[in-house]
Amino acid sequence: MKYFSLVWAALWRRKARTLFTLFSVLTAFLLFGMLDAVRTAFDAGDQLAGSGRMIVSSKLSITQPLPISLLTSIERVPGVKQVAWANWFGGYYQHPTPFFPNFAISTNYLGLFHDRYELPPAQAKAFADTRDGAVVGAALAKQFGWKLGQRVPLIAGIFPRTNGSNDWNFQIVGIFTTANPKLKAVEQQFLFHWKYFDEGNAYMKNLVGWYVVNLANPADSDRVAQAIDALSRNSDHETRTQTEQAFQASFAKQIGDIGLIAGGIMAAVFFTLLLLTGNTMAQAVRERIPELAVLKTLGFQDRTVLALVLAESVLLIVLGGVLGMGLAMLLTPMVSAASGGALPLPPLGLHSWGVALGLMVIIGLLVGALPALRGMRLQIVDALAGR
Repeated sequence: MKYFSLVWAALWRRKARTLFTLFSVLTAFLLFGMLDAVRTAFDAGDQLAGSGRMIVSSKLSITQPLPISLLTSIERVPGVKQVAWANWFGGYYQHPTPFFPNFAISTNYLGLFHDRYELPPAQAKAFADTRDGAVVGAALAKQFGWKLGQRVPLIAGIFPRTNGSNDWNFQIVGIFTTANPKLKAVEQQFLFHWKYFDEGNAYMKNLVGWYVVNLANPADSDRVAQAIDALSRNSDHETRTQTEQAFQASFAKQIGDIGLIAGGIMAAVFFTLLLLTGNTMAQAVRERIPELAVLKTLGFQDRTVLALVLAESVLLIVLGGVLGMGLAMLLTPMVSAASGGALPLPPLGLHSWGVALGLMVIIGLLVGALPALRGMRLQIVDALAGR
């Protein structure tokens, strides 16, 4: 610490260059923090312990349907309190864009997600009594100007009707909201009766996309999940029971391995950072060759000069990196809230900070190694002579 003033003064010898380099490091670690949160979000969710609500889908693919006959068997599993089901519809209103999620659901689906969907009792009853009724999120209704009682046609992108038409007509009988600001994305959903869908589509019968299982005791989630998956083992419809978060992540993973994509981006960012900061440190030391020679003349040993240059390099990376990670900590919950729950990013934890700090030190040592070795091997006479 007694040489900290020397390191600090050397770091700010060229203020503009140092500031631009710090900004580059800050940006790199801001991206690292955000991408690591994304990677964690999509890799998380495989632990079922303590999960009070689970999703049962095909083990093969989320696009592979399951037989409705599986419902009775799942309901009989000890620990299962209630079971609902749903199916992806994939329709659109007038034009394929803007896209919004639309599902065919069982009659008890909304009740199972009482913490997510808030629907007035009168509208819930109207939905239960209306065969072609639909409930939509408040944000979606506002976007298209839909009102209660209005008939809305959706154009099927996957499931044509038995009469050969792609037009499905629905009557809006309910508009739901959600009290949780992190789940505002559900207000973009369009939900209608699975029975109406099953009777009217020409593509499949008596099949569902996934089951939603509500547990009597969340502590039994692991045991119940294993028991459910055992029901269809070695059949043509083997299941995978997982948390809601893992199930939602599987939708996004259809575009590719999110963790691999995030890792590739981070590798490219840090490779660029190595080149940039390495050039900065090499130039900084080259400009101070006479100063380093003076330090050696005053009695500074070779290893001390080596340590001073390495400390300057590490300090530069750590300063920018800590600022970048701090900014990522602030932005991550804001991005998660702004997505309305569509992208539930976890806060940056100790593991992320530990990895980031390790990267800061390693990058600092790497970019400072060659300039530090040059300073250590410096010959006083040659340096003062300008050779």
